[in-house]
Amino acid sequence: MRTSSNPLDLSSAVKGAVQSLDKDLPVAKIQSMEQVMSSSISQSRFTMVLLAIFAVVALVLAGVGIYGVISYSVAQRTHEIGIRMALGARPRQVLGLVVGQVMLLAMLGVIIGLVLAVASTRVLSGILFGVSTTDPVTFTVISLLLMGVAVAASSVPARRAIRIDPMIALRYE
Repeated sequence: MRTSSNPLDLSSAVKGAVQSLDKDLPVAKIQSMEQVMSSSISQSRFTMVLLAIFAVVALVLAGVGIYGVISYSVAQRTHEIGIRMALGARPRQVLGLVVGQVMLLAMLGVIIGLVLAVASTRVLSGILFGVSTTDPVTFTVISLLLMGVAVAASSVPARRAIRIDPMIALRYE
């Protein structure tokens, strides 16, 4: 039944009209179309929410991991960075050195991830709605997001690297 008001408000009237036509006809479980649609996609919606939560956790873990690795790398290269700065390297060059290393590794990871994602599209095709399995916009946005996380995670260690005092760094070892 189509109505401009709330269809569940008219359920008793509909039940009475059906009973007046045929008393043996059972009328049970009256639902709105929204409820029918919601229950039909509830399992898929739950799967997508769960995958989204896992994706956010994976993104945070990737950021923390990149931060840790680059912090360790900067700490190990303190002597080298100090020598570079003592020889006249500008902070921008040191920043580019650290972030460039991260971007190279992140780009390699994104390329490998894109290849694996395209290879696994058949597995995901059953749970995607409204998006093709090889949607270029989705792949581009996710790739840029991952590159942004890599830059953000490496920015703190990179800024720490440009604040290294060359004299202290030369005496470091």
